[in-house]
Amino acid sequence: MDKNFQKYAAELIGTFTLVFIGAGAVIVNSITGDALGLLGIAFAHGLALMAMVYAFGAISGTHINPAVTIAMLAAKKIGQKDAIFFIASQLAGSIIASFALLAVFPKVPQSIALGTTMLNEVFGITFAVGTLVEIILTFFLVLTIFALSFDKRNTTPLNGFAIGMVLAFSIMVGGPLTGAALNPARAFGPAIVSGFLDNQGVYWLGPIVGGVLAAILYTWIFLSEKPRKK
Repeated sequence: MDKNFQKYAAELIGTFTLVFIGAGAVIVNSITGDALGLLGIAFAHGLALMAMVYAFGAISGTHINPAVTIAMLAAKKIGQKDAIFFIASQLAGSIIASFALLAVFPKVPQSIALGTTMLNEVFGITFAVGTLVEIILTFFLVLTIFALSFDKRNTTPLNGFAIGMVLAFSIMVGGPLTGAALNPARAFGPAIVSGFLDNQGVYWLGPIVGGVLAAILYTWIFLSEKPRKK
């Protein structure tokens, strides 16, 4: 089968998995009276991402995140055509996962908005503060991805575990503030299907800026090699 089709299918399925499990954990936590808690939601996201990294890492690199794809594009690690199709596949996977969640949980409370990420107004999280939180947390995620994917000094079979745990610990801190999407696709599908589109700009601007900053800084500081003097 065509390798490009395989890559795009991997991105769609990987994003579907992350959104279905991640947003699904938020829904389950709500309807069961906080049975999972913040820790359970964080690990649901982290384990889903880890599994997809191991499943599809050799096929597409397991971006399953437009912010990661745009960071790769900024660092010239992916072509423009692939980047466009990757992002389209990711958004499609997110929307399909959200419709699947709606089918599984047809009576989910509207206040949950199918598990989409939201700013915590009780904590006083504004658009600007929420964007900053998403920038910082996505910076950690993309920095780790670049370190493990492109730095030859890092040779470990635990890539998937490390990347998944970055997402998990980010949600432990950022979950009560912004929902800690770190990923436009994670916010996009549930928001579109539920009709809750408030502050969606936070979940595009923050992750993209954080991801591009991480890509540029890691490439410039850690991957650049100065030519040796003869």
